[in-house]
Amino acid sequence: MAIGPRLEFRQSQSLVMTPQLRQAIKLLQFSNIEVAAYIEEELERNPLLERDDKGDSTPERPAPDQRVEALDNMDTADLLRREKLPDAAEADHSNSYDAGSLSDGAAAFSRDGGSGRGFDGDDRGMDDLAEAPRSLREYLSQQLRLSFTDPVDCMIGAHLIALLDPAGRVAVDSATLADALGIEPARVEQVRGRMQRFDPAGLFCRDLRECLSAQLADKNRLDPAMQALLDNLDLLAKRDLRRLRELCDVDSEDLSDMIAEIRMLDPKPGAAFESGPVAAILPDVLMRRAPIKTEEGSEWLLELNPETMPRVLVNQGFHARIITRAKREDKVFLGEQLSSANWLVKSLQQRAQTILKVSAEIVRRQDAFFHHGVAYLRPLILRDIADAVEMHESTVSRVTANKYIATPRGTFELKYFFTTAIAGTSGESHSAEAVRQRIRSMVDAEAAEDVLSDDAIVAALRREGVDIARRTVAKYRDALRIPSSVQRKREKALPA
Repeated sequence: MAIGPRLEFRQSQSLVMTPQLRQAIKLLQFSNIEVAAYIEEELERNPLLERDDKGDSTPERPAPDQRVEALDNMDTADLLRREKLPDAAEADHSNSYDAGSLSDGAAAFSRDGGSGRGFDGDDRGMDDLAEAPRSLREYLSQQLRLSFTDPVDCMIGAHLIALLDPAGRVAVDSATLADALGIEPARVEQVRGRMQRFDPAGLFCRDLRECLSAQLADKNRLDPAMQALLDNLDLLAKRDLRRLRELCDVDSEDLSDMIAEIRMLDPKPGAAFESGPVAAILPDVLMRRAPIKTEEGSEWLLELNPETMPRVLVNQGFHARIITRAKREDKVFLGEQLSSANWLVKSLQQRAQTILKVSAEIVRRQDAFFHHGVAYLRPLILRDIADAVEMHESTVSRVTANKYIATPRGTFELKYFFTTAIAGTSGESHSAEAVRQRIRSMVDAEAAEDVLSDDAIVAALRREGVDIARRTVAKYRDALRIPSSVQRKREKALPA
């Protein structure tokens, strides 16, 4: 066999990830917020793209105060001779005075006749003006200036305020801070102790025990028995009341009062200041009950949320006007931008159709859940939906990630409806999520004198037709953050 160079022809198939294909895949897995941000970038980059605002352009109806102003300009006798009041278009505005708009410096019109007034006529009080939220560090800095006069103490206090975490703790040791500032650790500890009495009490502490101690000291309730209880918070978490009674040297009634007093304290005194507004979830798909069944026999109607659905258009007219007199390199640029804009619009349309198609199939599969609740949630995997809509599992996974649907039972992520199957005693299968919720409901309904163990929960589920192992029940219970039966029995023994 001769060894040497030679030419060969081979035919093969391969998937090439073009930039357009990457863009379509990226848009498919983006959430509505990420899609909106991506479109804003494209609108700034591509001159042939423009926002579609036709849905927002609605004709304005005449305001009631404008109609009153038109009637006031007519003669009273003329009004009495008419059989009906004239329209605003029939009124004579020749003698009316145009006060202009707010941008022209005119006074704002009131709702009771359109008379202008200046700032002196503003009847709003100080209570109508919203106060800007005050941050925790601003509030503490104000107390620091009023509590300390020595510059060194003020410097130490400013560093402690800067080291606060969202819960109001300072994890840095006093010796470490003293080395950084070049002072004695005792002085840092002295300033820290005074600042722990700032409002709210319990800030600048190292751990939970010190935080609760500072709050009780502020209320003059830190006696030796309470201090012993705070030194053994691990036993309190385990509900080992017998051992706590021995360590605190109190009876059951006094220990219950001490535990109730600790429950009234704030373990994270700084969290109330740093908490911001909760971001609302905007659903991608809206679901409502149909007045009559659709052609497919479904009782639900699905539509894309118009508030989250992006609207962009390709400005073909602008492209046609400038392409004729553009230079060669400009024509190449405009051709690329036109191709990119057309592909983006096509990708957005395909994304919307894919989300709606996958959501409709999920609703069809989980119809019993929407009628009867989580106990009727069916087992579902990505392959089931992918086979039904004739897509790949990876495509369905991208569609259901970070996408939400608003249903009559609440707003859910599309991933919520995919749960693994648990075999039943009669051959049927049950959804793992439905079994978890059943375990939660059984624990919530148990009595204080009859706490269910994991074996008892397994026996109850098997009577209901769910073939489940004890370790699976323990795993689901831990995922739901439900304590063990021993722990729950100790908790229920405590007074409310």
